[in-house]
Amino acid sequence: MTSLPDTTHVPETMKAIAITRPGGPEVLTLCEEPTPVPGKGQLLIRVEAAGVNRPDILQREGTYPPPEGHSPLPGLEVAGEVVALGDEVSRYRLGDRVTALVNGGGYAQYCLADVGAALPFPEGLDFIAAAALPETVFTVWHNVFERGRLVAGEWLLVHGGASGIGTTAIQIAHALGAKVLATAGSNEKCRKCEALGATRAINYRREDFVEVTKTVAGGANVILDMVGGSYIARNIKAAAPEGRIVQIAFLEGAVAEVNFAPLMLKRLTLTGSTLRARSRAFKAALATAVETNVWPLIAEGRVKPVIDSVFDLAEAADAHRRMEAGAHIGKIVLRVRHHDEAR
Repeated sequence: MTSLPDTTHVPETMKAIAITRPGGPEVLTLCEEPTPVPGKGQLLIRVEAAGVNRPDILQREGTYPPPEGHSPLPGLEVAGEVVALGDEVSRYRLGDRVTALVNGGGYAQYCLADVGAALPFPEGLDFIAAAALPETVFTVWHNVFERGRLVAGEWLLVHGGASGIGTTAIQIAHALGAKVLATAGSNEKCRKCEALGATRAINYRREDFVEVTKTVAGGANVILDMVGGSYIARNIKAAAPEGRIVQIAFLEGAVAEVNFAPLMLKRLTLTGSTLRARSRAFKAALATAVETNVWPLIAEGRVKPVIDSVFDLAEAADAHRRMEAGAHIGKIVLRVRHHDEAR
């Protein structure tokens, strides 16, 4: 295992947010933890910002534990500077700015990342914007374009269009020539979805997304769903023949009564995935695909992270409350301060 270089002024301990017990936002506590040391194929990142995501809430509630051998601290995406390198790391040097998808540990001043799941900042981004990218962009690229096989000219229906995942999916799909429908829970959120490139946003509190999808698009070629529950059967109705329905979460529940006959008649594909437990090799390949296909869109300004709000690390509980209230549009990000460190 590689030691921390003296020249980086990396302290032996760091501030972090721990989950003291399963429960509500109040169980998130600022604490002192040992600073991790990078192993083979790893970077140690001095975290400047960390994204907040729904899986963080599930972990806090005790229903989504980290993979074995990974940090029990919450946080799945970070942006910062490389301050230590493990063995067999050649792409990055000390001081490089990177953003990374991690299996945990993001809510801290320092975080380990596998080199394959780290990427340089797209040109023009700051730490806050860069921290909002990995979880959403990796998720959208894999599920919409690899599993969902969306191509230019097809219709994509995105549920939760004003979420971090939703705002990202709308922009990438629109930039690559697809047509987008998006559901959201308020007129304000619908207007934002359309401003980002959706042809039509659907206020699910006032409209039936199945009927609107059929009327506007004749059915969706790809559906990205994080709701589940009653949406599972309705997605089958809203899908076009040969459509692909991709499930990435179950905010309304994972159990539903479904008539599968239309699945056969329309020749639909129903699939889904999770990202956190996938292998290093898979994430490295996905990172390469993202860097090749999405990073240029961000550098050109055709895709931009939508930032809802920024909280200090010590305010992680308030960040979770903001997400659980459901009023946010885009990403919630934690700013990580290092006032007490020598530079």
